[in-house]
Amino acid sequence: MELRDIEIFLTLAEELHFGRTAERLHVTPSRVSHAIRKQERRIGAPLFERTSRTVRLTPAGRRLYQNLHPAYRQILDGIDEVSASVRGDGGTLKLGTMGPQNWMIREITERFRAGHPSAQLVHSDLNPVDPITPLRSGDIDVAHLWLPFSEPDLAVGPVTHSSPLVLMAAATHPYADRESVCPEDFGELAFPSHRSPIPASMEEACAPFHTPSGRPIPRGPEVATWDDLLKVVSAGHAVVATAAESASFYPWPHLVYLPVRDADPLRWVFAWRADDRNPLIRGLVDACGGE
Repeated sequence: MELRDIEIFLTLAEELHFGRTAERLHVTPSRVSHAIRKQERRIGAPLFERTSRTVRLTPAGRRLYQNLHPAYRQILDGIDEVSASVRGDGGTLKLGTMGPQNWMIREITERFRAGHPSAQLVHSDLNPVDPITPLRSGDIDVAHLWLPFSEPDLAVGPVTHSSPLVLMAAATHPYADRESVCPEDFGELAFPSHRSPIPASMEEACAPFHTPSGRPIPRGPEVATWDDLLKVVSAGHAVVATAAESASFYPWPHLVYLPVRDADPLRWVFAWRADDRNPLIRGLVDACGGE
């Protein structure tokens, strides 16, 4: 089976439309039909169920897709890697990080630069209230995010490090004199609310909706940026759970940071668009080496 025919099959399996497949691959619909018929003759079974209105994978088609897709990606990644090597491994990688996390991953980025001296690593700051939109829009190539999340269009690398969870509160807050808090205490507090496409699992990690026993956690003023969070908390209108590094990087005079005992730490990873074949992404992931 030729590589182009494999590409046609995989694209049709994703689009489930002959016209869109042809348009995406810059071929004619008859070329798509010819390639699929040829593959079906070779396999000896239909790969797609076709009607006048729908196109669906058959069981044989689904199995072929599952077998071919990772191998095809590996071939393309291998070609891209060699191509980058021939070019001197240049190019640009746009990385988005949040505040102190840029400092926390400095050893990784230094290893990346050492291994890719011709590449340009461009940093930008991510809004923790809406951290994924710049990645999906293509404004950045890689985002440094906290777990958990599972998005079908995003690939995730190994954990770079973990951050203990702390509660950020106003110095005048009734809890400000405590040595620590626990997640069950959150039921007596108010966390900021916001409207953004952030995955619910990520929001839950820093602004939970229920305590471990199931008590609802109130929501306070709506925020859109990290600066909004700092101001709302400093004014005493809400609290927020965040990475412990924030205490060193944002020591506002009217804020206190309390350890959250019995809470899972925030685990940080690099994420990128699953269809992005920029070979420098692999170089950054390789520089991680796990947690």
